[in-house]
Amino acid sequence: MTLGDFLWSLLAIYAIFFYFMILFRVIGDLFSDPDAGGLAKTVWLIALLVLPFLSLFIYLIIRGKDMTHRATARAAEMNAAQRDYIRQVAGTPDDATTKIEKAHNLFDAGAISAAEFDTLKAQALA
Repeated sequence: MTLGDFLWSLLAIYAIFFYFMILFRVIGDLFSDPDAGGLAKTVWLIALLVLPFLSLFIYLIIRGKDMTHRATARAAEMNAAQRDYIRQVAGTPDDATTKIEKAHNLFDAGAISAAEFDTLKAQALA
């Protein structure tokens, strides 16, 4: 095997790998799209099997922008769910006892009056 053959083989392997990355991204987007019906998903999948390169490029041209929006929305939803879970597990300052403790520390430091402390305590318990 010559160096030229090796480089051509490497290029072919790269192209195949790149093609499969795009193909799986398109198929994943296709099946996660709530707006597309079953018939549309079936037609796109058959087109991807029968005319793989042409249908892949057509899909990217027609629906590429929407792919990005759906991926961004999914990432934002996952981020919000993760943050909610972390807050729930960690016991963040949304907890009434934590709010009352902070208000008591402010009262002890003289930053707020007794009436303000009672107001903050009532708000935390409500």
